[in-house]
Amino acid sequence: MQEIGRKYPDCGYGGMFKKWIFSSYPKPYNSFGNGSAMRISPVAYIARSESEVILLSETVTKVTHNHKEGIKGAEATAIAIYMARCGYSKNEIRNRINQDYYDLNFIIDDIRDTYQFNATCQGTVPQAITGFLESASFEDAIRTVISIGGDTDTMAAITGSIAEAYYGVPESLRKKALTYLDAYLYPIYNEWYEFLDKNMLLLN
Repeated sequence: MQEIGRKYPDCGYGGMFKKWIFSSYPKPYNSFGNGSAMRISPVAYIARSESEVILLSETVTKVTHNHKEGIKGAEATAIAIYMARCGYSKNEIRNRINQDYYDLNFIIDDIRDTYQFNATCQGTVPQAITGFLESASFEDAIRTVISIGGDTDTMAAITGSIAEAYYGVPESLRKKALTYLDAYLYPIYNEWYEFLDKNMLLLN
């Protein structure tokens, strides 16, 4: 993360994460910010079980976000993604998150007028997951969660990671998104998908 992050110093990092990126001796800083949930999605694709999702979520997250709420937000997101890609229903995903992570007994329409900017896991991950649960497609999921305002880019990333696992990404949107990757990032994207393809073959 430091190697990549230092190449893009002005892309909008949170204050503590930016200090971590440029630190010579990076240490966890007890954060419960929603960046932990935003970056966790790869875990759900390489884990071979829910227990491995939980283990890897903590391992990946605690290098920066070692607060229990930061780890919880990442884990809840990764579990939702894992369940989505394994064919679980939305009701099963909702019930699992309700049982072990967050109260999802609300609807987006009821919070839209009063929701305010919040960059914590506990103030965004439940909303992001609910945005997916109420959606009818990948694009609808993104539009739904953005419609409530707040930390919309991060929430869209969280919602989108679950929606991708459940619906897939429309080819036109995928192609457009890839145009934003530069000559450094695009090979990393390709390397990840080559690794993922090999990993899926091993799992099958």
